[in-house]
Amino acid sequence: MVLALIAGEPVLTGPCGAAPWYVEVGQDADPMAVVAAMTRLNVGEPAVVHSTSWRHARGGVVLTFVVVIDTAIIGDLATVPVERHELARGEATTAPPKIPAGPVIEHGLRHLAWLVRDDPAVAQALPPGWLATLDSYVPEPFRHL
Repeated sequence: MVLALIAGEPVLTGPCGAAPWYVEVGQDADPMAVVAAMTRLNVGEPAVVHSTSWRHARGGVVLTFVVVIDTAIIGDLATVPVERHELARGEATTAPPKIPAGPVIEHGLRHLAWLVRDDPAVAQALPPGWLATLDSYVPEPFRHL
């Protein structure tokens, strides 16, 4: 998910608007490097790229990444406001049977809220306004969705 801030509120953006990017990554490729390169090619320089979760779906393992960009590089890309969602919940030993996009985005932002408290490099790399915006999210480290 590619995120930016508009008037202090997170928005999803990218060449496909809010639609997720599904990219098959080769066995020897670094998923972080692939996501960063795709962002540079299709949107612009990412400020932060971080994997937030994984799950089995679409016939393989889906890694979810949060990519934060500076609002200045959005240009004419479509944006969609991010809405708050309850997280998808499974049982104590199983994943949720269905995981819609809203809870994945919420989890990514909660993970980012945790990172800014735990990782100075991430906190320093975020564009202006992000630290205040993330204060309203419950900080959570990585976990299985």
